Amino acid sequence: MSNTVTRRERVRLALAHRDTDRVPVAMIGSAINPPAYGPFDAYLRERRGVSAAAFLEDALDLQAVAPRYVGPALAEGTDCWGVRRRPVSYGLGSYDEIEHYPLAEVRTVDDVRGHPWPTTDWFDYESMRPRIDALSRRGCGIWAYGWGNIFETAWYMRGFERMFTDFVLQPELAAAIFSRVTDFYVEHYRRLLCAGRGAIDIAMTADDLGSQTGLLMSPAMWREQLMPYHVRLNKAIHEFGVRIAYHSDGAVQSLVGGLIEMGVDILEALQFDAAGMDPIALKRGHGERLCFAGGVSVQHTLPFGTVEDVRRETRRLIDTLGANGGYILGPAHAIQAGTPPENIVAMFDEARGRS
Repeated sequence: MSNTVTRRERVRLALAHRDTDRVPVAMIGSAINPPAYGPFDAYLRERRGVSAAAFLEDALDLQAVAPRYVGPALAEGTDCWGVRRRPVSYGLGSYDEIEHYPLAEVRTVDDVRGHPWPTTDWFDYESMRPRIDALSRRGCGIWAYGWGNIFETAWYMRGFERMFTDFVLQPELAAAIFSRVTDFYVEHYRRLLCAGRGAIDIAMTADDLGSQTGLLMSPAMWREQLMPYHVRLNKAIHEFGVRIAYHSDGAVQSLVGGLIEMGVDILEALQFDAAGMDPIALKRGHGERLCFAGGVSVQHTLPFGTVEDVRRETRRLIDTLGANGGYILGPAHAIQAGTPPENIVAMFDEARGRS
């Protein structure tokens, strides 16, 4: 393999299940949380004379783009769906937890129809062009950060327990909410990908369907209540020739066949610490039809392992999931507070063949 392969070519070869010079590296649906990012940046400046931003710019084969929000002014902590969050401390940092569910009190389908829903006119899709052009000049692969998390968006608005109650007691109400959310995401991705003008390689969609120990709903409930909406969204995205990366945490191995039916091209984030998640079984059972992204443990290996542990796990995933292509390496989720910076560096170094 020529050493002149571009990052985008590397990504496209991997997604075509072909060998390339090395496995692509990306952080689709993941990040380095602020309490870990600061020490990571300080470590890199001291040991390698580069900032964390410069290191990641060099290390990542795929970079994200997203349109700018230009809609009505939003109250502090409130998103375009009307969901309001507040920071809840975990010590070194905080997570934003929902404190207001705007559809909590709706009772009928008419209530859903009368709700003030967001519109794609609230986003400036052409605002992505300068970044897309700059990334293209650098030969980077590009993924679109648009979420498309239909179930999550719905329950963020309705409430987690209420959403499941609706599945059983008021399925027409759940369907009305899912339909409106899907309408938005279909139009959102169509406008986003039109503005991308062929430069976007991957569209990220999502819905966390698993916990640490099992699915959040039965496979039958998932197929009946949720799958058809993602099928509609995925069909719209595929019209642009773009691959679909689907983010789901947790123990979702039993749903992978259904996700392929649904139109998913890349499964991310690969939480192998969850029950039943097995990279060997995933590759053997689904590797001819599905690509994979993520996988390096943010629960055990990265925060608590040694540098050699991280290198060993990274190499094992590359050898298993990356055999004959089909794999983009990255962490299984956001890298958490307390993760040693040398471990984060070791993951990237091993993936890129650096000692």
